[in-house]
Amino acid sequence: MDHNGTAGQPSAADQGSILDRIGLRSATPTPPARSGQPGTVTPPPTAAPAPAPEGPAGVDQRIADLRLLLEQGLAEGVGVGHSLGIDLVTLDIGRSVWTFRPSPAAANAMLTVHGGVIATLMDTAMGSAVYTRLPADTYYTTLELKVNFVRPVSLTADLVTCEAKAVHVGRRTATAEASVVNTDGKLIAHGSCTCLVTAA
Repeated sequence: MDHNGTAGQPSAADQGSILDRIGLRSATPTPPARSGQPGTVTPPPTAAPAPAPEGPAGVDQRIADLRLLLEQGLAEGVGVGHSLGIDLVTLDIGRSVWTFRPSPAAANAMLTVHGGVIATLMDTAMGSAVYTRLPADTYYTTLELKVNFVRPVSLTADLVTCEAKAVHVGRRTATAEASVVNTDGKLIAHGSCTCLVTAA
């Protein structure tokens, strides 16, 4: 699952299965209406989502929702957490830490970890760091991603760790930076991103 998402939306728990939300499961057919035009259907009543709380409570809710979404993705086999083995370790306001365990599934032609996998790890970490600083009812998506690769990663290497921090979060754009290190603390890659911020 790409890190890109929204802040201030109904909680992941309220929205149900990820597969249902992205249309990969058939929805239950709505029964025909008892009155009105023949063949018309009456959609089930839906309650308006509660307004997203502002301030520290709102940030805490977004962090909790993101954690729940990631747990659902792992359970349902959806997203980069499942497909690449990218896991969330820490999520604070403006900061996130993610890990990745190398495997043959991430191999490039040289039989080392593909640079795109490292870039995905960094994009995920930086996006989630930005996410925690966005106001309610705000969308974001990556506009630019820049990665500097310092050293290769073996497919049999131990866990690698990416730490990301939001540098600037404005009304239109946000920026973040990240670094990836191995278990010895040696730098694997570093980079930055720019996100577009828009109202929902």
